Amino acid sequence: MTLAEDHGSAATNRPARAPACDLSVIVPVYNEEESVPHLAAKLFDSLDRLDRTFELICVDDGSTDGSLQALRDIAASRPQLKVVSFRRNCGQTAAMMAGIDHASGDVIVTIDADLQNDPDDIPLLLAKIDEGYDVVSGWRKDRQDAAIRRNFVSRVANRLISWISGVALHDYGCTLKAYRREVLQDVRLYGEMHRFIPIYATWMGARVYEMPVRHHARKYGKSKYGLGRIGKVILDLLVVKFLDSYLVKPIYVFGGFGLLSLAISILICLLMIWLKFVEGVYMIQTPLPIMAAMTFLVGVLSVLMGILAEMMVRTYFESSGRRSYSVRETVNFGSH
Repeated sequence: MTLAEDHGSAATNRPARAPACDLSVIVPVYNEEESVPHLAAKLFDSLDRLDRTFELICVDDGSTDGSLQALRDIAASRPQLKVVSFRRNCGQTAAMMAGIDHASGDVIVTIDADLQNDPDDIPLLLAKIDEGYDVVSGWRKDRQDAAIRRNFVSRVANRLISWISGVALHDYGCTLKAYRREVLQDVRLYGEMHRFIPIYATWMGARVYEMPVRHHARKYGKSKYGLGRIGKVILDLLVVKFLDSYLVKPIYVFGGFGLLSLAISILICLLMIWLKFVEGVYMIQTPLPIMAAMTFLVGVLSVLMGILAEMMVRTYFESSGRRSYSVRETVNFGSH
């Protein structure tokens, strides 16, 4: 899937970055024409008061209204505003990934374009980063959205995500977050996975802090989120969990399921023998022969899929030069 299609050098995976600055603020924008001028004013008001160099990266996710032109107009007078424009709508995760790819800041902050997040909370997130945390995640404790359709469903989803991932956060869906650059260095995002970055970071040993942030009711436009996104989020979470637990040993999943299927097949065969010689029931009178054959075939195919997955994983790591581990730091090894 193509994550960033811009008017520049779209052929490169990692665009050349500008000279590093202290802070990069990333804003995915999709059909927010009315919000953009107010958002830019609020962001620049907050960022100008910081004693840090900064850049504001707005990623236009194929907007069909005047959002892109509004961004161009502001960028003409504020060089800190940089715009990445997609040729088509790719989704919020793709927009977030494009912003990360183009960012040059030592700290990266993400925020929504709909004015529901408060730019004045950015200094509070940065203060926690300065305390030594690697990720600071916003928590919309007093969320100004529909009580059932958004708030209740979100609470249920957050608890489910926390249970599956083992990372306890109250609000995975809050876009307002701050990251140290090194946390995002090797992250590649697909589907709806941008909300799971704190999970990735925790699994890699990063220090994650969650803090309450302000949340405002939407003033302009309408929400781009629907109930249909919940299923996608859950499926993406299962993929994330699989990649974390079994990326380097997929045979444990496929092979384990295959052995279970083979064991069930053997038990069914033993049951058929018992029915034949003890109960006098011919196996052809039952569905057991078909069940035994199906579970046996599923078991064999699962084991073979596990072996194939193992070969693919080895090819992936060896061809890309990646390792199955991540080193935080080394001591007394000298320069390599």
